[in-house]
Amino acid sequence: MNIPTTALRASPAADGFDQRVYAAVALIPHGRLATYGQIADLIGAYGCARQVGWALRRLPLPSAVPWHRVVNAQGRISLSPSREGSDWIQRELLLAEGIPVDAEGRLPLRAYRWEAPLPELDQSALGSSPRV
Repeated sequence: MNIPTTALRASPAADGFDQRVYAAVALIPHGRLATYGQIADLIGAYGCARQVGWALRRLPLPSAVPWHRVVNAQGRISLSPSREGSDWIQRELLLAEGIPVDAEGRLPLRAYRWEAPLPELDQSALGSSPRV
């Protein structure tokens, strides 16, 4: 899915917060992880990690959006009875992608963390030409 990263930073009213979250999560490659905060930052919603989690929780399952690749900043699956079993589904999906997850939902975030591509600099915003 090719989505320009500048489109992810559109105003919240443009496509809605949830749609921007889903577009950003769709960029995470197979076998890689991102955090809720990382997705919030990517869409320009700094400090909205919890809202990213709620947006992903609203996805109907199964989903084409790879929601299971998003974990908390401590490198854990967020385990909760309110997830109605989706935490265990997440664990199984991550294991199937080759990401080790222990019984408590811990995983090696540092080894599997996805680095989102930085948006290309808009040269027109930098001025007409570089000064020497």
